[in-house]
Amino acid sequence: MARVFVVANQKGGVGKTSIAVNLSASLAHYGRRVLLVDLDPQGNATTGSGVDKSSCKRTVYDVVLDECSVSEARVRCEGNYDIVPSNRELAGAEVELIQMEQREYRLREALAPVLGDYDFVVIDCPPALNMLTVNGFTAADAVIIPMQCEYYALEGLSDLVGTLRKVKQNLNPRIEIEALVRTMYDPRSTLTIQVAEELKRHYGDKVFDTVIPRNIRIAEAPSFGKPVLLHDAASKGAQAHLAFARELLGRNGIKVAA
Repeated sequence: MARVFVVANQKGGVGKTSIAVNLSASLAHYGRRVLLVDLDPQGNATTGSGVDKSSCKRTVYDVVLDECSVSEARVRCEGNYDIVPSNRELAGAEVELIQMEQREYRLREALAPVLGDYDFVVIDCPPALNMLTVNGFTAADAVIIPMQCEYYALEGLSDLVGTLRKVKQNLNPRIEIEALVRTMYDPRSTLTIQVAEELKRHYGDKVFDTVIPRNIRIAEAPSFGKPVLLHDAASKGAQAHLAFARELLGRNGIKVAA
């Protein structure tokens, strides 16, 4: 049965979609069966996985509105993982979901029949607290939070943790924080180091040892419709994402060779 991770941060521009796409590709590289769910109307995880979002016949929009199953919507990617794609249509789901019964649980119910097909499900959420994000939280076992090491990010993190506490109390008692992963990391910056130390002090071993550096190959990869591992496997960015996947697998009791 798959373990379900939601990648979330209410602050935009922190590398959330990059983590979702590259974690999916890296877990697949280590032989895991992976499903990526693009729950963001921008569809960046879809295009970053090499899928043309404008030509998709079925998307996550159809899935959450119960117009098709996950099995009917999923697409195989070059990165050797499956994706439930997204496009701008999904923006309309917010209004439609409000009128539905059990609206917070639509994604969880849709994923249930396919959890046996995968080892991991990764959900990429929009950078906002809305009904789509709540669906992601309700469907997940745990949250992966990408963090830039800057002070505004610390403020946003405390808001997100407060939101997760409410979700745990009212909607999904099993949800927990799996990982805080530091992104766009620049070890030459004193501020970066100070914020990293503050994170460690407050969140302890929830802060992963692996950091994702600022790296041109990570920035370039989406324009080629590829995870960085397929764009340039030897780059520091690709190696960092592989290291993050190894650390995540290790914390879930799965040892893999580097």
